[in-house]
Amino acid sequence: MDLEKHLKQIEELGNNHVSSSTDTPMRPDAFDMSDQEKIEIIQEHFKIIMDTLGLDLKDDSLKGTPLRVAKMYVNEIFGGLHPDRKPSASTFDNKYKYGEMLVEKNIVVYSTCEHHFLPIIGRAHVAYFSDGKVVGLSKMNRIVDYYAKRPQVQERLTMQIVKEMQEVMGVEDVACVIDAKHLCVNSRGIRDIESSTVTSEFGGKFKDPAVRREFLDYINLDTEF
Repeated sequence: MDLEKHLKQIEELGNNHVSSSTDTPMRPDAFDMSDQEKIEIIQEHFKIIMDTLGLDLKDDSLKGTPLRVAKMYVNEIFGGLHPDRKPSASTFDNKYKYGEMLVEKNIVVYSTCEHHFLPIIGRAHVAYFSDGKVVGLSKMNRIVDYYAKRPQVQERLTMQIVKEMQEVMGVEDVACVIDAKHLCVNSRGIRDIESSTVTSEFGGKFKDPAVRREFLDYINLDTEF
């Protein structure tokens, strides 16, 4: 295969949002460097990008941008790459014997498309059935936020949330639906500002069409206050 054809195929994978793995692709040595070392290296590389674009890095408004971007990448929008930032999610005995579906809806998703490094913004809806254990509601939000703070593909993000909840709860009965806008579609390329992407992952009881329908009905409830 010639180089030009190979590069074209890689570009098509990115434009079509094709994921290479259900796990975030990471090198074994991903955390050999400290966060501060990563910030310093990213800062220098971002200076080169800005300089290549012809921007004047001596300008007061621009000279601090490389460091700001580097800190943002490492400490904020890609903070979910580091396993040390994984939220603890302690479970508690379901002493009140609640046996119906529990749904946490409209969890805000801020993520980044791994193909163009542009924002993904939307809402996640997560549900589970207890098998003797419950988890704090805010922990569900934190799990979503943790996996969202990575270069992502929405399908992978949806599956990672369900897998993590299943491990935390010790049950298969977990579901997640995400509805999000991708700025790599909305602000570039086709530039369709109205479209959004919906993904879902259903485990255990949620594979039953009736249970799945109940979950989707809960999502559609008007809960404005």
